[in-house]
Amino acid sequence: MEWLSLLPPLLAIAIAVWKREVMLALVAAIFSAEWLLNGSPLNAFVLTFERMIAQLADAGNARILLFSLLVGALIAFVRDSGGVSAFIRWIEQRGFANSPRQVGWLAVITGSVLFIESNLSILGACLVSASLFDKHNMSRARLAYFADATCAPTKVLVLLNGWGAYALTLISGYGLENPVSTLAWSVPLNFYCLTTLLIVFWTVHTGKVFGPMKVSESRAAAIDQALPAATSKRYFLAPIAVMIVGIITLMYITGDGNIMKGSGSKSVLWATALAVLTGYVLLRAGKRFRHRELVQVAFKGMNELLPLVALVLLAMALGDSLKALGTGTFIASIVGAHLPALIITPLVFLAACLMSFATGTSWGTFAIMMPIAMPLSLSTGIPPSMLVSAVLGGGVFGDHCSGISDSTILSSLASGCDHYEHIKTQLPYAVTAALVTITLYIVVGLFLGL
Repeated sequence: MEWLSLLPPLLAIAIAVWKREVMLALVAAIFSAEWLLNGSPLNAFVLTFERMIAQLADAGNARILLFSLLVGALIAFVRDSGGVSAFIRWIEQRGFANSPRQVGWLAVITGSVLFIESNLSILGACLVSASLFDKHNMSRARLAYFADATCAPTKVLVLLNGWGAYALTLISGYGLENPVSTLAWSVPLNFYCLTTLLIVFWTVHTGKVFGPMKVSESRAAAIDQALPAATSKRYFLAPIAVMIVGIITLMYITGDGNIMKGSGSKSVLWATALAVLTGYVLLRAGKRFRHRELVQVAFKGMNELLPLVALVLLAMALGDSLKALGTGTFIASIVGAHLPALIITPLVFLAACLMSFATGTSWGTFAIMMPIAMPLSLSTGIPPSMLVSAVLGGGVFGDHCSGISDSTILSSLASGCDHYEHIKTQLPYAVTAALVTITLYIVVGLFLGL
């Protein structure tokens, strides 16, 4: 009856597509998971709420939720102060954002160069570019796609961050002669991440979109969001600089001198709090707002993000329920060792895609799939770097498509895009990259004589 563990994520997908209500879909999925775990609908009703409450008891989860609220306050400060308007005017005066193509490259480059921390990458790209996207009649869905699609792929391809340290830990202990070399060679074989970035670059350069993104772009043409009058760009640059420097510094401190071992949740929360404080001090010193007005602005920003904060909480609860149900483990078990070597790598990639999509966690997918992939490499003769790349790429796929993935939620949150619309518009691009990846793994397998 292990196949029943697939019911909650499938139910969530069905309700989200049918009703276009992601929160209802998540609550229904949590309830069904608890029903399967405990066998009683009455108990499941109570345990659904208990599962949500349990997320608040976890310090890491609580930090993420508080961080999400503080992001709302930060966005409101830099926007309502006129700092964003001033920064945009400064960029335009220097000819850096005078066309949709330039604005697209600004978002993509910002998201790519901030490869140290995924939250920083998404926030940086969205805060710098959101109003410019509005000005050039580009949809927030496209911004969310650019931010999301340059976040995880660059982290997995550069590897000089916590993602690289985590992956290296997972592949050690399997008798590899040089785990670092294996991980390094997985980069050129990570066809999903490479293809995803190529599609993003093509979209930015040509301005062409396809699928549901076309509908979002047609709607964006009718939107004209006025920003407060420009004042001083320091009201934008100073808080953002504090956040960026703060995250990097705190990652170093919490990692005891090793930035790759730092605590992302602590660093992002504390740095964002410092950024909000910086914005408050600057606005009070410049006599732009009184204390009471700033408090109102902060709470207004938090209120704008409350629905997405609730979404984050539900996503955490569902991920916890699915872990208890063993959904990810069951999906991984579908891939067996008695298959032709040629199709093992594509199947490992596909299993990682399905698992990360269903559970919303790339790192959880890595943790489950690596112990399966590495022994397969030893028993079949498939290069370990090839299977490592399949696991990493498949995990990133879920980051792009799953409605309960933290990076997907943050991309919606930071870009100001409806969460369902972000998933719907990004999915065709991710599936295209996945199909290309499967084809390339088969071609490479034929070339290697598998």
